[in-house]
Amino acid sequence: MAKINLLPWREERRQQLTKEFYMLLGVAAAVAVLLFGLTFYYFDQSIQYQKQRNTFLDREITKLDQQIEEIKKLEKQKANLIARQTVIEELQSSRTQMVHLFDELVKTIPNGVFLEKITQKGTTLSMEGYSQSHSRVSDYMRRLDSSSWFEKIELDYIKADTTLVSHEQKFKLSVKLINPNRKKDTDEGVS
Repeated sequence: MAKINLLPWREERRQQLTKEFYMLLGVAAAVAVLLFGLTFYYFDQSIQYQKQRNTFLDREITKLDQQIEEIKKLEKQKANLIARQTVIEELQSSRTQMVHLFDELVKTIPNGVFLEKITQKGTTLSMEGYSQSHSRVSDYMRRLDSSSWFEKIELDYIKADTTLVSHEQKFKLSVKLINPNRKKDTDEGVS
C-alpha cells in the first residue's frame, strides 16, 4: 500500500524554514557576541598597553626631572666654583699691587709735595695733601701720568690753606690704579 501524506506540505516547509531561521538567528547572535567579545578584548588590551606605556613614561619623566635637578645643582656648584676661581685669580694677579702702588707713589712724589691721606675705593685712589706751589702739584700729576700703574688723573681741587704757616696749597686728586702686569697676562692669553 502506498503512503499518503495527508499533512499539507506547505505547513511542513514553513516549519522547517522557521526552524532554519531561528538557527541562523542563533548563529548570527553567537557570531555577534563573539565579535563583540573580541572587539572588547582588543580595546581592553589596547587600553592596558597604553596604561603601561603611560606608567613607563611617567617613571622616565620622574627620573629625568631628578636628573635635571641634579644638573641644575651641578651648574650652580660650577658657577660658584668659577666665581671663586675668578676671585682667586684676581687676588693672585693683584697680590703685589699694593707694594707696587707704594713704590710708585714714592717714585712719583716731587720735592715740596706731601701726602696726608690716601683712600682707595675699588681701583680709584683719592689722595689729599699739600704742596709748596701749584707747579709742584702739576709736576706730581705729570709724574703720575707717566707711571704705568696710574691712569685718569683728575684734580678735584687745589686751594690756598691759610691755616698753615707757610701758606702752602692744599690739594685733592683722584687716580685710577691699574696693573700693567695684568694687561700682559691677558695679551698673552689672547695670543
